[in-house]
Amino acid sequence: MEKIHVLLVEDNPGDAELTRQALESSKLAVSLITLDDGEKALKYLKREAPYRDAPTPDLVLLDLNLPKVSGEEVLREIKADRDLKSLPVVILTSSDAESEVTRCYAEGANCYVVKPVDFSSFMEIVASIEQFWFSVVKLSGRKAGDAGKKGGRGR
Repeated sequence: MEKIHVLLVEDNPGDAELTRQALESSKLAVSLITLDDGEKALKYLKREAPYRDAPTPDLVLLDLNLPKVSGEEVLREIKADRDLKSLPVVILTSSDAESEVTRCYAEGANCYVVKPVDFSSFMEIVASIEQFWFSVVKLSGRKAGDAGKKGGRGR
């Protein structure tokens, strides 16, 4: 069984930990890779050192307010790269500014989710994202409803 590979680009350790906990409590077999800045994320996605053997993620959860390279720039580079542009990118950020939402969708974001401030709502949001992207949506190379089920078949 192949795991679902999720790349979380998040510089807030608390939010990264909450996301990890939510994904671990899932019925799906998820491998979470967490990077804390946009520069590392681009190197990872382009398989530059030290990430030459990194798996291509099935989904990117991307914060906007990142050090070094902003989340918006990471999104632009993903969607401009012919090898990465079909990769689903979920913006998971604390900003609900309409201008940022509009820009992210214009740049190719697949969805924009505002992080809730309380623990249980955050856990529910991450579970909903996971449920939608890996049980409802048909991703390239995966059958809807069959992605990474623990004890089930992978790709």
